[in-house]
Amino acid sequence: MSARLLRKVLQEQEEQLQQLDNDDDSDSPDSAAPSKNIFNLLNEDEEDVDQGDESEIANETLTRNINEQESFVEKSTADVVRTSNHKSKKKKKKKDKQGSFSRVDKAENPLDGILKTLSLDSNSSSNQPGSTEAKSENAKVRENRAKQSTTSVLQVDPKFLRAENELRRIFGAKVVSSFENSHQTSSSRQIRGGRRGSHNPRKTILVLPSDHWPRWDGSLSMESLESKDGFHYFRYVHSSSYGQAQRAFEAAKSIHDLNSIASVLMYHPFHLDSLITMADYFKFVGEHHMSADATAKALYALECAWHPMFTPLQGNCQLKFSHETNKPLFTTLFTHMKNMDRRGCHRSALEVCKLLLSLDSDDPMGAMFCIDYFALRAEEYAWLEHFSEDYKSDNSLWLFPNFSYSLAICRFYLEKDESSKETHVENAKATSTDLMKQALMLHPSAIKKLVAKVPLKDQAWTNILKQAFFKSEQTGSLSLDHLINIYVERSYIIWRLPDLQKLLRNAALLVIETLESNGSEARDWACVRKEAFSSQKNEYGHLLVSDFSDSVPTLPPDNLQNFMADPRMREEMPNVNQGVNPQGGDNAPRDLTNRSALAVLFESMLPWVDYGDRVEEEAAENNEPNGHGPGHQGQ
Repeated sequence: MSARLLRKVLQEQEEQLQQLDNDDDSDSPDSAAPSKNIFNLLNEDEEDVDQGDESEIANETLTRNINEQESFVEKSTADVVRTSNHKSKKKKKKKDKQGSFSRVDKAENPLDGILKTLSLDSNSSSNQPGSTEAKSENAKVRENRAKQSTTSVLQVDPKFLRAENELRRIFGAKVVSSFENSHQTSSSRQIRGGRRGSHNPRKTILVLPSDHWPRWDGSLSMESLESKDGFHYFRYVHSSSYGQAQRAFEAAKSIHDLNSIASVLMYHPFHLDSLITMADYFKFVGEHHMSADATAKALYALECAWHPMFTPLQGNCQLKFSHETNKPLFTTLFTHMKNMDRRGCHRSALEVCKLLLSLDSDDPMGAMFCIDYFALRAEEYAWLEHFSEDYKSDNSLWLFPNFSYSLAICRFYLEKDESSKETHVENAKATSTDLMKQALMLHPSAIKKLVAKVPLKDQAWTNILKQAFFKSEQTGSLSLDHLINIYVERSYIIWRLPDLQKLLRNAALLVIETLESNGSEARDWACVRKEAFSSQKNEYGHLLVSDFSDSVPTLPPDNLQNFMADPRMREEMPNVNQGVNPQGGDNAPRDLTNRSALAVLFESMLPWVDYGDRVEEEAAENNEPNGHGPGHQGQ
């Protein structure tokens, strides 16, 4: 289309707009319809214009239109919007983006944008209330962007969420598939209730459901509470059948009866507290695979109950730990995260840790104090620096002992990568040696604990620990001492690498030289430490150091009957003298004499097995060592 025809079309449109503005009596869009179809002009000239020339002509035309429409813009905003609506109704929609029709639309659409922009400018020039509303909207946008930086850094990548995917990347798909096939035969024996019809389990993103798991019974659901500040709040809801199972579990828990808890799972296979208790029990007896299976089954039930609007991978959903029904999700995710770390799937553990941290901004499980460890083990150094800078738009994470040391390690490996790629480190960022010196000045008490835990047996550490600055193991703050204990217990294994030991040793020697020349720096850092951790009580006492440990404690067999659930979920419950079997079945008890406790536990999960009271078993155990049992009477 030639420039002459384009100017002619725009001029006719302007005349029609002015005619519509003067005609106040006509409200019908048909009355203002043009007597001539302007698109017929496209066939009058066969000369084409390049895209670059068309854009230049359109810009010149629009600039001329701005000058010609000054009087038109001074009118009320309502007239401008009404006129724009009339004009938009008369335009035909075209879908072909490469034809000549699309080029006309490209010339018309900028005109609409200019009119809207000018109408906003006229509002602001006349000091209308719209300008104040626009400013408030801009303020809200800035606040939302600050919150989005927190949610974006905690977004979970679903392809790294499952441990099975990471194992395939580490060992190869063939090795993992052969292991799964060999294990599938033994897992099929765990099907309870005899032969059951085959079913396809629901697809989930957190765990890969096993074929031997029962069908989801729908005993859990989730409800939406509110949406506030860009976050959506949810809560789990129990059904009536789940409430019955919960009462049976509490009764079994009050008398410390594991068999009764197992019987709850016979009738309610997705009861969360029972699954968590059995997972802990399997962990204590050394059956880590069975423990992981029970934990995965609990996660499967929790995910099947998700609300359709619940999208936790985006980091914009909140499940407050204060709601009692939400607590099992946090406990199960934390256990699942440790299971994946034990299997060497550190990237998957990192994704679960991000999910755990995003669900409740109060961080009830202490995910903040192990997320740096998983990031280092997964070699996500750039992400860790980005997280420390953008999380909650706060740069105070380096004050925590775990981030103080981990950021120095992170910078050390980033420098290593940059040197291998023959690039230069940004001058704006401190070096790894400076960050390590800063960590030692801020948390010197961590050195002595690290030397004992790793252990570091170099003679240089003996000389370093003789210095007065590194002698003390206490900081004077209960909260800080507790966090240092958690850091040493969680991350000590990282310091077994020779390169990091050298970095720590050199930084400690530099700190000693600095304090010899300027002793006031120690007092300055002590003031920073006291200001950051000013509370007189332990604010992190609800976090157990043992929960961040790699070692698994074992209980003597005599104490297994007193086994309880997770300490965070313990509550004082009255002793309820009622039966814990929901169905009240009267099956014949089996004899447990001279049988393995682990085999008895596996058998107890079968629906037709009943062991009755333990009095006879205890009596048999007491009589057999002395040789006075019934079987020895004739000897």
